[in-house]
Amino acid sequence: MQMGSSILVVGGGIGGMAAALALHRAGQAVELIEADATWNALGAGLTLNGGALRAFADLGLLEAVVAAGYASVGPVRACDEQGVVLGQGSSDPLFGEGIPNMGGILRPRLHEVMRQAIEQAGIPVTTGLCAERYEEIEGAVRVHTSDGGWRDHAFVVAADGLMSRTRAQLFPDLGKPRFTGQGCWRAVVSRPEDVTATWVYSAQYAKAGFNPISQDLMYVYLLESAPGNPWIEAADWLPLLKARLSRFGGHFRAIVEELNEDSLINYRPLEVILMPRPWHKGRVLLTGDAAHATTPHVGYGAGMAIEDAVVLGRLVNEHDDIEALFTAFTDRRYERCRAILEGSVAIGQLELDDAPFAEQRALSVSLGSILREPI
Repeated sequence: MQMGSSILVVGGGIGGMAAALALHRAGQAVELIEADATWNALGAGLTLNGGALRAFADLGLLEAVVAAGYASVGPVRACDEQGVVLGQGSSDPLFGEGIPNMGGILRPRLHEVMRQAIEQAGIPVTTGLCAERYEEIEGAVRVHTSDGGWRDHAFVVAADGLMSRTRAQLFPDLGKPRFTGQGCWRAVVSRPEDVTATWVYSAQYAKAGFNPISQDLMYVYLLESAPGNPWIEAADWLPLLKARLSRFGGHFRAIVEELNEDSLINYRPLEVILMPRPWHKGRVLLTGDAAHATTPHVGYGAGMAIEDAVVLGRLVNEHDDIEALFTAFTDRRYERCRAILEGSVAIGQLELDDAPFAEQRALSVSLGSILREPI
């Protein structure tokens, strides 16, 4: 696609940076704006399954991501509440030679890797700037920004997250993300030598696990029923998480002992949204969590956003018409994202229903086959 003006990416998170890099690699002029003036990343660890790592390979970032994080060695282990292993995944390469089946990374470290790639590519970035309004003009879209200015672009990729301002502006009748009934706790602790891959512990109405994110650290999570979606003050996170993890045995005994006032801990309710087609209005396309925010049950929220970027980069030079490009993109992505999102939510519902472990595992295995499909 030959254009007279650049493409604007709104949002400097994982999905936005991936989109900017993919479009740049496709030979397009691209700019990025980010609302956060400091352009920092918050959060604890991030699980990256093989599909996400495959997408990073397509962006040329796999080596850097693995170096900054951890590529799992050995199979995923599924355990009961006390850590007795009930089953495990395959150790064989599932996503292609050289692609780890699972990995993890500290979210700020991933942000740093991608930010360095943006800077090395010479992609212009403006921080502390929001897109306030979009105006369709002949042959372009005029983006009115929070500094009182405006700029014209060939099209816009809005990757501004779960609470997307762009989605609210362009699709006001769509509604807000839906609470699934579960909350998710996250923390970072030291990694024991024997933890070289993901472990998952299942208990009644709760599931906990951990995944290495570096040579020294691992990411711990707890998924639990949260009736009524209660607000939990940050000051209460440490004692509540320690109490909730105390029901688990195995590695969690040491994890509970280690957690302290200096530990990186956060809690959030799990919310989802899946936009119906179309994912665009005029020359503005929504991607990543702005279009399809999912739960963490299959570790693929970031993966789907990165896949969006890869697919858009592949298609952008195949279409001279914006409408055709956006339609082709959504047609390529919709059913895959829907299946993964609905499957992930369904696993959460099985946890809420205290369904048998075998039923939960069967659904996870079926979703794994979807993840391995080409994008």
